[in-house]
Amino acid sequence: MKDISHDRLLIIDFGSQVTQLIARRLRELNVYCEIHPFNNVDFAFLENFNPKAVILSGGPSSVTEVDSPRAPKELFEMGIPLL
Repeated sequence: MKDISHDRLLIIDFGSQVTQLIARRLRELNVYCEIHPFNNVDFAFLENFNPKAVILSGGPSSVTEVDSPRAPKELFEMGIPLL
């Protein structure tokens, strides 16, 4: 079995209607990806999952709202591609 741990892409779902479509298109390109809801992704999860890149799939909340969901700050310090 091929080791896919070095080619894993993480999609963090913030409630977007197109998250599943994004994952499907990536899988059609033979890219291994997993979708996880934003509230389940913390620094420990990121360290364990060790993604090669991350896609932040937006939701209905405005980023300017005080209580809007946020990605873990450590994500931006990992030095991996973010979309």
